[in-house]
Formats: sequence, structure tokens, C-alpha cells
Amino acid sequence: MVKDSIPVYYQYFIGVDGGGTGTRVLVVNAEGQEIARGNAGPSGLMHGAEAAWKAILSAITQAFQQANLALPPLSVMAVGCGLAGVNNRQWASEFIAANPGVAGLAVETDAGTTLLGAHQGQPGAIIALGTGSVGEVMQADGSRREVGGWGFPSSDEASGAWMGLRAINHLQHALDGRASMDEFAQALLNFCGGTRDAVFAWLAQANQTKFAQLAPLVLEFAEKSGRAKNILLEAGIEVEKMANALDPSGTIPVALCGGLAEAIWSYLPERLLQRVTKPKGDSALGALILAKSQLLKS
Repeated sequence: MVKDSIPVYYQYFIGVDGGGTGTRVLVVNAEGQEIARGNAGPSGLMHGAEAAWKAILSAITQAFQQANLALPPLSVMAVGCGLAGVNNRQWASEFIAANPGVAGLAVETDAGTTLLGAHQGQPGAIIALGTGSVGEVMQADGSRREVGGWGFPSSDEASGAWMGLRAINHLQHALDGRASMDEFAQALLNFCGGTRDAVFAWLAQANQTKFAQLAPLVLEFAEKSGRAKNILLEAGIEVEKMANALDPSGTIPVALCGGLAEAIWSYLPERLLQRVTKPKGDSALGALILAKSQLLKS
């Protein structure tokens, strides 16, 4: 982080990790010193550009408050954003057009910034497991390729939403008598309102984020319910498929990232455990790397 290269109007660099469940930001000053981190609600673009910017600005405001600093004008900020939904070009264009006045803006998929953060800009692969899921690899020549990331419900294998969709299906089977009403199904029923009619009402409002809210119950009951455990074992198999697609040679480091990475680790196939690593940095750091690499060129 070279101060002399930074335009005077970039007094702060901010890395944004924006997903379907929450937003995390990392703020550094012109000298590259970390100022603070902040959190807010979801800023994945499936929620709309206005909602995304509202969450991002809220997280930035919180970060400066935690640092006991007055919120500076947006015109001195360079912001790198790794956002879920950037693959949808219309959503990405709407987000960029809605820029509330930040001096510099670099936008990438959350997978891209997770990749940059996990290997600190060096070659490698990542599989990110959160509300959604995606895998991406960067080769030594800088070329990149993505696996998954097609969006929920058709893709996002091994994600929180994917787990939640299978969990609610288990509850449906239990309510119908096609499966036993075990502790797992009862906990799901209680979460959704306690009655069959309440489940219908919950489903009518359910989106990717709401389905992902059921993932903690899958994890909680994995050792008590065969179905919950099988969901996680199935997720582990899906992670392995992504790893093999990203790196058929098995020679590139594959970092398992995201909010569900730690929880699913023990459910991965044994042969995959020999290949995966933990990330060196998070998506917010990757977004910071993105901002500096793109915006300092201009």
C-alpha cells in the first residue's frame, strides 16, 4: 500500500463484501492502516441497487463510528465491492448508476473478491459457501474461471439456501406422513410458525435469504437427525465436485471460504480434506485489493 501512488481525493479505501444475508466492510486510510470494520444487512444485488447502497453506507457509517471518527464525505472514498448478483449485468449496471457519490468505485462478484482475499492476489481457487455458493480459480497467467454461481434455486449447491430448501422439504414430508416428525422436523416447524398453515405462509414469502436462515438448524441437528446429517454429507459431495471442476489436476490450493466453511469442514469427503485450505484473508480484504489494483491505475 504505497501512499505516494494514492490520488489526494482517495483518503480512504473501503473493501465491501456484500452477500444475500449481510454486508461487511473494511476501511483503511491512505497509509494502508486499518481503521475499522463495519456490518449491515444484505447488499446482494438480488435485493436491488437502492437496498444494496443503503446497506453499504450503513456498514461504512458504523465502521467510522467504531473508530470514533466523523463520517467523511463520500468524495474522498475509493470503494471496492464484491457483491452477490454482479453476474447479472443489468443489476450491476443499476448498482453502478446508483453510485451515491463515492470518488472511485470498482465492482466485482463476491466470488472474485473472495478469491483475491483468500490467496492475497496470488493464483489459487476458492469455494465460497454462504447464503449462496460459487467456486472460482485464478491461474498463474491471471486467467479466471467460475464454477456454479448460477443462482438459487437452480444452483448454489452446498449453500445455506440449498440446505434450507432441503430442510423444508423434509418438514413437508414429515407433515404429510412421508417421513417421521423427528426433532429436526419439529424444530423446522416451530421456526416456520408452528402449524401447517404457517408453513404455507412462510413459503409464500420465502426467498434465498429466508431459506438460508434454516441452515443453522441443519447444523444443530446433524448429530440427532439422519436427514440433517445427510444434507451436510450431500453438501460435502457437491463441494468436492466443484473442487474437481476448478482444478482437475488437484495441484492448485483450494481455499474453503464463507460463513458455512468451518461448519461443513467435518462433512467433506476424506480425499477432499487433503486438498482444501483455509483462506489467508476474507472477501472484504479482496475487495480492498480490487479497489487499489483498479482505481490506482486511473
